[in-house]
Amino acid sequence: LALAARHGLEVVDYEDAAEGRMEVVDGGLQFVEVVLRPRVTIAAASDADKATRLHSKAHEECFIARSVAFEVRNEPVIERLGEG
Repeated sequence: LALAARHGLEVVDYEDAAEGRMEVVDGGLQFVEVVLRPRVTIAAASDADKATRLHSKAHEECFIARSVAFEVRNEPVIERLGEG
């Protein structure tokens, strides 16, 4: 959200649904994958392509995603206000 604000993108609403998959590894459970499905609503005048690009950039820079030993997938849905 901070990245969007710095680039002049007006975010009206943000929700995220996360799903994790665990497997038994070396006799114990551990996460092997997490999928994030954020739903972002932007102002009608905002650029949806720019929002998608910034979301990818934010994911690449995320210290949590970069710190874990499993895949973190990001599947954003961008909607303009009044179009959802």
